Amino acid sequence: MPIISAPQEFNEEDLYVDLDAVLGIPVHLKCEGFNFTGSVKQKAAIAMVEAAEESGELTPGSILVESSSGNLGVALSIIAASKGYGFVCVTDSRCNLASKRLMEAFGGVVHTITEPAREGGFLAARIAHVRALCEEDERYVWLNQYVNDANWKAHHRHTAPAVARAHPDLDILFVGAGTTGTLMGCARWFKEHRPGVRVVAVDSVGSVAFGHPPAPRMIPGLGTGVRPPLLDESFVDHVVMVPEPDTIRMCHRLAARGFLFGGSTGTVVSGAARWLAEHTGSERLDAVAIAPDLGERYLDTVYLTNWAQGVYGPDVLDADAAPIPLTSVS
Repeated sequence: MPIISAPQEFNEEDLYVDLDAVLGIPVHLKCEGFNFTGSVKQKAAIAMVEAAEESGELTPGSILVESSSGNLGVALSIIAASKGYGFVCVTDSRCNLASKRLMEAFGGVVHTITEPAREGGFLAARIAHVRALCEEDERYVWLNQYVNDANWKAHHRHTAPAVARAHPDLDILFVGAGTTGTLMGCARWFKEHRPGVRVVAVDSVGSVAFGHPPAPRMIPGLGTGVRPPLLDESFVDHVVMVPEPDTIRMCHRLAARGFLFGGSTGTVVSGAARWLAEHTGSERLDAVAIAPDLGERYLDTVYLTNWAQGVYGPDVLDADAAPIPLTSVS
């Protein structure tokens, strides 16, 4: 019987959904949303906070400040509340209302950026705002998930070994790309310990992480307007780019079978399904995809018909809609 005294002490590491039985997609989906912060970002948040405490950068009276599209902000708001720090999240207009309300419920302050920077979009604008806050008040401590090695090391220490234990015969791992902390932590671990495992990065069309042209993106989580400093493509075997309409359709397909996942998960599952169909044929692989979060925070966007149709067109939820061609880079 688990007994905890702080919310960040609990994380369910070994829950998988058999998507072959659910949707006919031969993948085990590792569910990272069953902890008190609700997403895979809990691991990076804890690691970065503890590293800042150990270095002396974070002390009593400090105020954590971070740029986040939602999940990391929620995780940090919970950890800050537990440890007695202040917290400010700098996000943008694409952040789900539920995530903002959660951060505020835990005592966090949310600053919402409404205008993207000319170069680097909303992310660059958010980072500029964080820098300005830090210059104004020495109590602010910016963990900076985009360059913080504790981000990827958390997944090198926890996520990848957990996948390896559960799947000793693993052939391929699908990981979404945002800051690339989860991706790089897992990719580095498997290249070191199980080099025969192929690691496939799944990104959103419109993201510039892997050198593709920028384009508007409306679903928070995966994708970026600035190339991630943590990213080292030499550890990644393949890249799959998924259009957001495919994300929406996959989320609704999963929900129709009783599984409510977040937008990032819809992207990862869609990318995994298309990659496997394109590359494996009748070959049977042991495949795992990482689901960063659950879907409750997306009820006003991904799962709201009017929102989805207003953004992506009236046919976005049509089961017969032809998928946009996959972009894959080896």
